[in-house]
Amino acid sequence: MLKKIGVGFLILVAVALIWYLFIKPSDYIINFKVVTTPGTVTQSVKSWNYDVPDSEIIAQDGLHKVVQQRHFGDSVVNYTYEAKMINDSVTQVSVGVKDLDHSVVNRLTAPFKNTLFRKRSTENVETFFEILREHLDQIKIEVTGLDQTRSTYVAYVPLKGLQVEKARGMMQYYGYIGDVLLKNNVELNGPPIIEVTDWDTETDSIAYNFCFPIIRSENLPISKDIKYKRLFQKEAVHAVYNGNYITSDRAWYALLEYAERNNLKVEHKPVEIFYNNPNMGGNELDWKADIYLPIKQESPLE
Repeated sequence: MLKKIGVGFLILVAVALIWYLFIKPSDYIINFKVVTTPGTVTQSVKSWNYDVPDSEIIAQDGLHKVVQQRHFGDSVVNYTYEAKMINDSVTQVSVGVKDLDHSVVNRLTAPFKNTLFRKRSTENVETFFEILREHLDQIKIEVTGLDQTRSTYVAYVPLKGLQVEKARGMMQYYGYIGDVLLKNNVELNGPPIIEVTDWDTETDSIAYNFCFPIIRSENLPISKDIKYKRLFQKEAVHAVYNGNYITSDRAWYALLEYAERNNLKVEHKPVEIFYNNPNMGGNELDWKADIYLPIKQESPLE
């Protein structure tokens, strides 16, 4: 009997050792908590990656997981960031680090010694954590719950690009659209609006309309760039965003998490109303935007 128990124990140890050395996804894991959403964490990894030498994003799984691959001399190291909300405001981030060429050695030494691999991994994750914390100090998001988008006639320019390029598109066309409307005595009817018509969360690319609300008239100026239409009122979840408009998409992720927690089905087509002109500068925390994610409307056939 004791012999069988001993053999069984040895088998369990062998299986555990094989899993640890050859199957376990990461050589070393670093965890931290932060008051934000998983989408903001993964977006921040991708934004930071632009400034990291010999580094690229090689994989993404939804809004909660992203893999950054970095090169250090003869080592190729993957950093897998997985983010999960553990309550209404806090996200647990787990960073699995794996050296593709020296994995077994790292697994044998990292738990017991502060090796170069372990030290470098910790320092790199700490660097990201500090960058993320600085970013979060520069924005403020308050989800207020259910609301409605406004109905208005608009003059708009359709644009495409990455999420981070949205503010640049606004700045590029803000003066142009405003000048055309002003010269033709078109009466404005509120602050500018971004209407996202397509959002690819894997590539961070969007198609959107940069809109100026106007009073409809029979003598609107004809332009090859400017189009006209009506935005209709929709039920939506709403948030107030303060900060640089480049990262107003952080509110999109907050609204997605809110909708999921409250079993609300929403369209991935944010609507943003901007109350400040980015061209004028100023304290970015004083910049304000209303952000909406429309509630999905059930088809009459469903």
